[in-house]
Amino acid sequence: MESIKKYDYIVVGGGIVGLSVAYKLSLKYPSKSILVLEKENKLAMHQTGRNSGVIHSGIYYRPGSFKAKNCINGREQLVSFAKSHNVKYELCGKLIVATNEDEIEDLDKLYDNGINNGLIDIKLLNSESSKQYEPNVDCVKSIFVPYTGIIDFRGVVEMLAKEFLSVNHLNRLEKSARVNSISDNGTKKILKTSKGDFESDYTIFAAGLNSDELAKKDNLKIDMQIIGFRGDYYKLTNRGDDKVNGLIYPVPDLDMPFLGVHLTKMYDGSFEAGPNAVFSFKKEGYSRFSFSLKDTIRALTFKGLWKMIPSYWKIGFNEYRRAFSKKRFLESLQKMLPSLKWDEIETGKSGVRAQALDSNGNLIDDFIITQTSNSMHILNAPSPAATACFAIADEVIARISI
Repeated sequence: MESIKKYDYIVVGGGIVGLSVAYKLSLKYPSKSILVLEKENKLAMHQTGRNSGVIHSGIYYRPGSFKAKNCINGREQLVSFAKSHNVKYELCGKLIVATNEDEIEDLDKLYDNGINNGLIDIKLLNSESSKQYEPNVDCVKSIFVPYTGIIDFRGVVEMLAKEFLSVNHLNRLEKSARVNSISDNGTKKILKTSKGDFESDYTIFAAGLNSDELAKKDNLKIDMQIIGFRGDYYKLTNRGDDKVNGLIYPVPDLDMPFLGVHLTKMYDGSFEAGPNAVFSFKKEGYSRFSFSLKDTIRALTFKGLWKMIPSYWKIGFNEYRRAFSKKRFLESLQKMLPSLKWDEIETGKSGVRAQALDSNGNLIDDFIITQTSNSMHILNAPSPAATACFAIADEVIARISI
């Protein structure tokens, strides 16, 4: 029988948050042994590798919130890391556009929010001056955000893994290592996985879509559940990509944690449009017809979901209509970019966002981190977690007492 493998620290999750934690831990404790467990056979297979690839500025988040502080600090660290490690990125800026008079009040609130968050270089623009940045955009007013950029998040993760492993020859990265059970042996945390059993003095869980399930396996009492929201993207064809310079976003619904369908320049020079946001019947389901009976039952038996539905059913219904209609998707884009045509977009990738929902039906907007005596769980880390990954890692490590 194979003996249990022992480490000082274990990090569960091979996305950008998990690898940032492992990397920062290795820098702070270079003599400590650290293990990263990833259930897939590759890193960054879920939220990290399937998002818009945007470096967020911090304009959207409530001043003083965990998201606001960590996004701005994290963005600066992320750009510095990318620059020093030759990861592809570009601070190309973003235009947030109000396409009608009804959106101006929310746009102005967003501008004030950005200023309060320290983004002093953002600009309020009229219709004509907006065209200096995006000549094909149609709006009545906009905000130009120079802090926003694009980056190869998968490239960041691969570089983090390389750097983390180089710090200490005892550090390890185990792929295809699904955590099946979690228990305690005195002060030690025991993880039984598909790659064997592991023991640590302290374990950090950064499991994204599965964060709530692992917290329950660790006997945490949590008043929330992760609900998956699938986001579908379209790609701009060669005929359409010359109509966009950088990033073009609509004015978001300030009561929702989603930013709306937007146009995004990617780090490789291509362009994407999306995502929408629809309830996913499978946590890791990346097609419009993905379904998991287990995931669906688990979501539908959570009382918070039923309490949320009365408030958001109209929004959800419209999102579903758009998810199955290229025509509706195109119409959403044409509000910002009227010249965009049917044959200038084609079906692209999909991703699933892990969104925490509490038992009262509230979409939890901020990051949530909770802990036991020998473990820590990053329970809710939706956008801008990828941008904020280094700052989140700093917060996690500051809370570790072992």
